[in-house]
Amino acid sequence: MAESRTVAFHTLGCKLNFSETSSLSRMLEQEGFEKREFDGMADVYVINTCSVTDNADKECRQLVRRIQRKAPESFVVITGCYAQLKPKEIAEIPGVDLVLGAAEKFNIAKHIRELAKGDSAKICSCDIAEVSGFHSSWSVNDRTRTFLKVQDGCDYNCSFCTIPMARGKSRSDTIENVVKNAEHLAKHGVKEIVLTGVNLGDFSPPTPARGALETSKKENFFDLIKELDKIQDIKRYRISSIEPNLLTNEIIEFVANSDKFMPHFHIPLQSGSNKILGLMRRRYKKEMYAERIALIKTLMPHCAIGVDVIVGFPGETEEDFKETFDFLHSLDISYLHVFTYSERDNTHALGIKPVVPMNIRHERNKTLRNLSYMKMQYFTEQHAGQIRKVLFEGEDKHGMIEGYTDNYIRITTPRRSDWVNEIVEWKI
Repeated sequence: MAESRTVAFHTLGCKLNFSETSSLSRMLEQEGFEKREFDGMADVYVINTCSVTDNADKECRQLVRRIQRKAPESFVVITGCYAQLKPKEIAEIPGVDLVLGAAEKFNIAKHIRELAKGDSAKICSCDIAEVSGFHSSWSVNDRTRTFLKVQDGCDYNCSFCTIPMARGKSRSDTIENVVKNAEHLAKHGVKEIVLTGVNLGDFSPPTPARGALETSKKENFFDLIKELDKIQDIKRYRISSIEPNLLTNEIIEFVANSDKFMPHFHIPLQSGSNKILGLMRRRYKKEMYAERIALIKTLMPHCAIGVDVIVGFPGETEEDFKETFDFLHSLDISYLHVFTYSERDNTHALGIKPVVPMNIRHERNKTLRNLSYMKMQYFTEQHAGQIRKVLFEGEDKHGMIEGYTDNYIRITTPRRSDWVNEIVEWKI
């Protein structure tokens, strides 16, 4: 397919996927491909998949059908977590030409060059245990904010999660390389970097970045953020999501005293019941979680805190859910990301009984989403009248412009082009 020169991308799932899609796009552009919008016509369509929930799987299949209807002669490439977990299932979807697993997605250009229409779908995958390399990635949608991948994979084995099977063992970039990437982004006008990974707090470079004197000390996420804090031209950093047992006091204290690291944490909880946390194989109890929140709010009363929660996990009774609701209600947090538990193949949770009926799972989801709305309203109202710094983004939303305060309150105002990618003092 040497003549094919246009490519379109669609990303499902997390910020990490968005950073990787952006890097795949740049790779193909360097190979001479012209990027097109996914809704338009292209020679190649690449779908970077997630497989955290059934909806992500279904959405992938729907996208392939849509491409088949509008561009039956185009090539369809599927990569990402769903592609690693179920390559044969994807290959059987009519219209799919190429399935790239975790080890092969960054060889996408070579694989696309070898495609021929009419062949059966080609699978390029391997056992996840063989995946060991780390590939730097970052997203650049506009110059305002970029997601920078610094870690991949996970050594935890939570009973509901397929991510270790989809992305492999935990591995990290070097601090030296992350700093180099951040400096590169700064030169291209990026003002804010969001650090991303599968298990970000488990950041552990393969070798010490600076000389033999430090070989006795294994570097970690705290060492990384200290180095990034020194880069002059990056104005803001955010920590995308970090496990409570890896969010140390020294990290919290550092963020509290940094001008560059924003007062904003996203800390997965998953359940407010220690019984359910045990069944989930989480590495903390709710008491530790509460301690982390208390320390953050003591040092940074204005800090935004987001929380991931799963509802309807097997064995979750009404009493367990009430315990979760009451616990979340009591915490000084800002918003929730609520996930309805969905069964995933080859996970330990499939053997846990009793199963929560789907209608009850949805009711619990709605209850916590209502709580999240009230938490965010309360958090925003606490800052009414304050002056906070807002970094405005470039996208024109029907004549309006959006940005976020340092502590993650979204601001919408009539568009002014001179505010794009600028940090503006704003009265809430």
